[in-house]
Amino acid sequence: MTTLSFTRELPVDGGHDLVVCGGGPSGIAAALAAARAGLSVLLVEATGQLGGVGTSCGVSHLLGGRTADNTRACVGGIFLEVAKELAAHGGAVNPETILEEKYPPYGWFPSLATGVPFDPDAMAALLDEKMLAAGVEVSYFTSFVDVRVEAARITHVTIFNKSGLSAVPAKAVVDATGDADVAARSGCQVVKGRADDGLMTPASLIFTVERVDQDALAGYIRANDSPRFRELIQRLRETGEWTFPYDILISVQGVEKGTFMINTTRLCDVDGTDGRSLSRGMMAGRKEVHRLFDLMRKRFPGFANARIKSIAPSLGVRETRRIVGEFVYTVEDVLAGRDFEDTIGLSGYGWDLPDPKQPSLQPMHEKKARMKRPYTPIPYRCMVPRPITNLICPGRAISVEREVLGPLRVMAPCYAMGEAAGLAAAQVAREGTAFKVVDIRRLRETLLRDGAILAME
Repeated sequence: MTTLSFTRELPVDGGHDLVVCGGGPSGIAAALAAARAGLSVLLVEATGQLGGVGTSCGVSHLLGGRTADNTRACVGGIFLEVAKELAAHGGAVNPETILEEKYPPYGWFPSLATGVPFDPDAMAALLDEKMLAAGVEVSYFTSFVDVRVEAARITHVTIFNKSGLSAVPAKAVVDATGDADVAARSGCQVVKGRADDGLMTPASLIFTVERVDQDALAGYIRANDSPRFRELIQRLRETGEWTFPYDILISVQGVEKGTFMINTTRLCDVDGTDGRSLSRGMMAGRKEVHRLFDLMRKRFPGFANARIKSIAPSLGVRETRRIVGEFVYTVEDVLAGRDFEDTIGLSGYGWDLPDPKQPSLQPMHEKKARMKRPYTPIPYRCMVPRPITNLICPGRAISVEREVLGPLRVMAPCYAMGEAAGLAAAQVAREGTAFKVVDIRRLRETLLRDGAILAME
C-alpha cells in the first residue's frame, strides 16, 4: 500500500476533562459516572443515538446482569438504574416478572430469560434524557480519528463530523469503541483474534420480526423439546433447503408478544476493524436475512404470516482488538474462581464465543469448561492499557485471554466496566495521576455508594 503525508491546521475545541469515544454500554456508563462526579465530559458517537449494539445493531437484550437462576441482580449501579427506568415506562421487560418455566419465550432458555428485553427507540430516548440531566455534551455523527500523544499521555483527541476535523484537549480519555481504536492509534499494545491464526468469531446482522404466532411457535418448541430447531434444520439441510453455515435458529421475544429479535445469522471472516470487510459483511448479511426469513415463513411454525419489522443498520461484531495490559485475565482465573482486590463489577453471563469457522460450535462448551461460580468478577487492571497513562479501555477490548471475552463482552458487564472507568477518570483528571495507579480502595467505595455490586455470597 502506498502512503500519503497529510498535514493540516485543526481548530482546537475549548477542551474537556474527559473525552469518551463510543456511546455503547461502556461509554454511556463512563460518561454518566464521570459527569455525576463533576467532570466536564464530551461523549463522541458515530451514529445518531446512544446504546451501541443494543440500539444500532438490533441486539435488544441486556444480558449478563442477573444470576443464571434469575434470583438476583449481579450488576447494579447505572446498568440497573437504566434497566429499571426503562421497565417502569414500558420500554423494557423486568426480568423479575418473567415466569419460571422450561422454555420462556425470552430466548427459550432460563439463562437467557434473565436478560432484559427492551425497545431500542425507548432506550435511545432515555439515554438522551440522562445525558442532558447529567450535563454530558454528546456529539452525534462524530467519529474518532486520531490522538496527539506527549510523554505517554494523550493531549488531544482528533474527531470528525460535518463541521470538519477538530482537536479536543482532554485530561483523560475513555476508549469505549469496543475495537480499541483509540488504544491502537495511540501506540498501545493490542492483539486481535485467535493467537494461532488471528481469526475472529462471526459477526451477525440482527433483524426483528412482528406478527409472529407466538402460541404456535411455543407449542412446537415445547412439543419437540427443540428451542433452537436443530432437528428441523437438519432435515432442511438434508433436503438442500438450509444452506447456511449455522445449525440453530435463535429467537428472543421483545417487549411485545409476537415480536421477536432473530439473532441467527453468522457471518464468517468479517473483520470489524476493516472498513471494506464491514461493507462486504453488511451487504452479505442483508441478502442472507431475506433468504433466511423466506425459509422461516415457509418451514418454521409461527412465522407463516410474520413480516420483517426492521433490519439493523449495523453489524453486530463480537470480537476485534484487545489491549494487552500489565495484567491479562486468563481462562484459568475464571475456572478457578479467583477473587481480585481490584474487582469493580461482575458478570452473570457464561461462555459465549462461537468458533470463527463453525458458527454453531462453542469451543468452551466442547471442552466442558465449567465455571466454578455462576458469576465472573471483573478486575480493574484488565481495562488499563500500556504505555499511555491517561487512557482506559472498558468493554470488549479489555486485556483478557480471548475466551474470557465470552462472559465479559455482553452489555451488563460493559456497563459495570464503564461506570468504574468514568469514576477512575475523575481521579486521573483532577489529580493528574495515571489510570494504573488510581486509588482502588476509594474507587470501590464510590462504586458501592452508587449501588454497584462488587461481590456476592
